[in-house]
Amino acid sequence: MRDSEVPPLVIRPLGQPGDLGWVVMAHGEVYAAEFGWDDTFEALVARIVADYATDHDPVRDAAWIAELGGRRVGCVFCVDARDDAEAGATTAKLRILLVHPDARGHGLGGKLVDNCVDFARRAGYAQLKLWTNDPLVAARHIYLDRGFVLTEEQPHHSFGVDLIGQTYQLDLVSTEAVWRFGCQDDQNA
Repeated sequence: MRDSEVPPLVIRPLGQPGDLGWVVMAHGEVYAAEFGWDDTFEALVARIVADYATDHDPVRDAAWIAELGGRRVGCVFCVDARDDAEAGATTAKLRILLVHPDARGHGLGGKLVDNCVDFARRAGYAQLKLWTNDPLVAARHIYLDRGFVLTEEQPHHSFGVDLIGQTYQLDLVSTEAVWRFGCQDDQNA
């Protein structure tokens, strides 16, 4: 496919009919197919989505849907870490990043994370935290490229498989100048 034939990529705020259900369904399908995760993972995503739908504060929380050619292909959520006693009021969480396998290779995961980081800074957060698992190598590269630092690893058995849970954190205050410079270079590449 030539560049002129690549469908348009749009990242928009979550909020159209079907967005919430798509986030849950896509996570369930993709993670089952790629990693053999069971329905307890889909249930976790459903709880995260339901909490966002019922409790989000538009000043402190945001979510985005990525579309390629008018079809949903990705998402990410940025939420206040108010449910995390250790995090404090100045910490946000990046949650449920997903890029559908059909849409990979367009830099979409990085663009979604960039939206989340930008929003967290504008909302006044000092830190952005996330929890992921060791099989998610491509996502880990995105996080590290943006300055996230691994702060904890913990083996666990979840979603029907043995995993190593990983917590990453980004200091939004001290990394702002470096991160913006890096994004500028990415845009010029």
